[in-house]
Order: sequence, then C-alpha cells, then structure tokens
Amino acid sequence: MPKMKTKSGAAKRFKFRASGSIKRSQAFKRHILTKKTTKNKRQLRGVANVDVTNVASIRTMMPYA
Repeated sequence: MPKMKTKSGAAKRFKFRASGSIKRSQAFKRHILTKKTTKNKRQLRGVANVDVTNVASIRTMMPYA
C-alpha cells in the first residue's frame, strides 16, 4: 500500500497541538484593513481553534499529523 500524502494547503494552514486540538489563524486580517476598526483588527490577532464540525475533514487531509 502506498503512503498517503498530506494536503500541502492544509499543512500550511493548520497545526496540531499536543492535546490533539487543531489551531488555525484568523480570517479577515489580510487586506482592506483601512476600513476595519482598530478594535476589530486587534481582536483578530492570535490563533483560534478549529470547530468540531471540521476536525474530521482536517484529520483526513493530514493523516500523519
């Protein structure tokens, strides 16, 4: 049986924590930042957890993570 490949797009976007949860970066922080408020941009900093409804699909995309 050949090895399964990791989806490279998913590998760039998601990281697995030691506890098994998956972290992701926040959306809406890349461009058109002038019309967004400072409070909004500040709250978009950092990382967030992947929702439980998407965890199974991400695990299939990253089988060795």
